[in-house]
Amino acid sequence: MTRRVNESGAKVPSIDALDVDLKIVLGRRQMPVHMLLRMGRGAVIELDQSDNDTVEILANDHPIARGQIIVTGTRIQVEITEIIPKPTLVREKGVSIGDGAVAAEAAAEAPSEQG
Repeated sequence: MTRRVNESGAKVPSIDALDVDLKIVLGRRQMPVHMLLRMGRGAVIELDQSDNDTVEILANDHPIARGQIIVTGTRIQVEITEIIPKPTLVREKGVSIGDGAVAAEAAAEAPSEQG
């Protein structure tokens, strides 16, 4: 793994060296286990999509884009047609995600009791 030097002179791993597992999902199919066990060489599994449908592109099992299959000669390629935006995270000082965040927000909005 390559390392870069940060402002303080410490060596840190470079993101360029990380491996990303890419998957192109052409379609999906559910079937009972007994059907799967009866399949042999040459078995055909029908998918729920046609050749003109959009495929899903996954990076480390997370959807990142959609695309279209392109076949040229003996090569199969995927043209990216849509980037799936990452969910936005709201980050505010003192607020966390989960039940604690709701309780903290309610406590902050409640009028303070002074005796």
